[in-house]
Amino acid sequence: QLEKLLELQERYEANMARKAYVEAMTSFKQNPPDIVKDSQVSYSARGGITAYNHASLANVTKTINSALSTHGLSAAWKTEQTDRSITVTCCITHIMGHSECTSLTAFPDESGGKNAIQAIGSTVTYLQRYTILSLTGLSTHDQDDDGKCSEPVEYINEKQLSEITDLILASESNEQGFMD
Repeated sequence: QLEKLLELQERYEANMARKAYVEAMTSFKQNPPDIVKDSQVSYSARGGITAYNHASLANVTKTINSALSTHGLSAAWKTEQTDRSITVTCCITHIMGHSECTSLTAFPDESGGKNAIQAIGSTVTYLQRYTILSLTGLSTHDQDDDGKCSEPVEYINEKQLSEITDLILASESNEQGFMD
């Protein structure tokens, strides 16, 4: 009978911890942190140059962990490697003990001339970033430049406008149809 009471107590505590987790995550998502793409990548690839912006793992974890901790939550990862695949599991745990986890698996990232160890590290970092984003339901965005265009806008010149107009007329279209 004592064993049944202990089981009942454990189930009760687990249920209370789960409810506290859900409440904490709901509170966290009421005012989610902004995660900006703070890093640029550029390297030569087969088709030319590959270039893009992304949020660094340091930026993602600092931003998310800081916000999670105010709600009694923390994130951690577990990494496994089998054959050639790498699996990263992110778990968010509430101070009462309930955890939710998600995993992603990929092969080592051999792009950009990485050696074998760098390829593994790149994949682990990538999977860490995306598992925590997935588990929190957050996404990254480009940095705000306060309305200033960070890249110059190029407009067509008069000659290009004339060529486009000629092509529209030659195709028996109209300007409105072209714009739609």
